[in-house]
Amino acid sequence: MRSIFLKNSTFFEHAIMKTWLKIVLALFVVLLILQLPIFNPEKNYVDADTDVDITDKYEVPMNIQMDLYVACYNCHSNYTENYPWYYNIQPVSWWMNGHIKNAKQALNFSEFATYPPETAAKKFEALHKVMEEQSMPLKSYLLLHDEANLTDEQYQQIADWAKETQKTVEKEIDSTKKSTIGL
Repeated sequence: MRSIFLKNSTFFEHAIMKTWLKIVLALFVVLLILQLPIFNPEKNYVDADTDVDITDKYEVPMNIQMDLYVACYNCHSNYTENYPWYYNIQPVSWWMNGHIKNAKQALNFSEFATYPPETAAKKFEALHKVMEEQSMPLKSYLLLHDEANLTDEQYQQIADWAKETQKTVEKEIDSTKKSTIGL
């Protein structure tokens, strides 16, 4: 009786191993198929220059502009230039593409001049906050993009500039409202 149980146990172990092998093999084949170029998302790069970048509407000092470009534009603009090699591996490119789309929905420097003044003031306020907290760029991004690391001084300069620009925009909103109602 005992030997029958041992034979059945070995049979079941073998059947389970075959099932796991089939599952792993199927997953491997699916991952290989996903590597075909037809499954790659479109890259975030617009070739045409526009006149709606943040620098087209607001005064951005050159040092702030360069810091924003190096630390923020890969995700928060229409000009992601430096895609890493692992972007070509699925599903990593889908994940990164989703990050970029979400980042651009939150703040897009390439289209900043299209924001209504109220929205722009809120975006400057949010930019000030994340620079004060040093919560952007994301730590996961900084692990692989050392050039995007900002110094404490750079964070503070961007935060101060964002706060001042927010105040300027809010003053313009207030003066527009006053002139509209005839005060």
